[in-house]
Amino acid sequence: MSIIKKGSAIYHSLGKKAKASVSTETGALSDQPYGFNTRFEDAAGTNPEELIAAAHASCFTMALSFALEGAGYNEGQLKTEAAVSLDKDGDGFTITRSALTLKAQVANISDEDFKEIAEGAKANCPVSKLLKAEITLDYSLNQ
Repeated sequence: MSIIKKGSAIYHSLGKKAKASVSTETGALSDQPYGFNTRFEDAAGTNPEELIAAAHASCFTMALSFALEGAGYNEGQLKTEAAVSLDKDGDGFTITRSALTLKAQVANISDEDFKEIAEGAKANCPVSKLLKAEITLDYSLNQ
C-alpha cells in the first residue's frame, strides 16, 4: 500500500515574468508565491530548493528520532538544517548537494553509537533515497 501526498504548482504566464504559486494538499502551503524572482533573486516567496531542504531536514530528523528510540534512547532533542545546492549545469541547473547540519542532545549515548545511528538515518530516510545528489552530515552531540 502506498501513502500518497500531493503538492501542486501553477504558473500564470511563462518564463521570468510569470506569477506562480505552490500549494500542498494539507494547506501547510497555500498559493505560496514562487518563480524566477524567488529562486534566483531576493523576492518574497519560496523555491523548489528551499522546499526540498525542508523536506530533507524533516525526513532525516524523523528517521533519526525513530532510530534512536529503536536503539533504546528515550530522551533528547534533534535540530537539523539542510542546505540544498543548485549549481549551473550546461544550459540548465542541477541540485548537486544536500548538506545536513544537526545539533543533537541525546542522553547516555556514545559518540560512536550516535554516529552509526545518524549515518544510518541519513542513508535510509526516504528523501535521502530520492535525491541523486551528494548528501553530507555534520553534527554536534551534547554540546
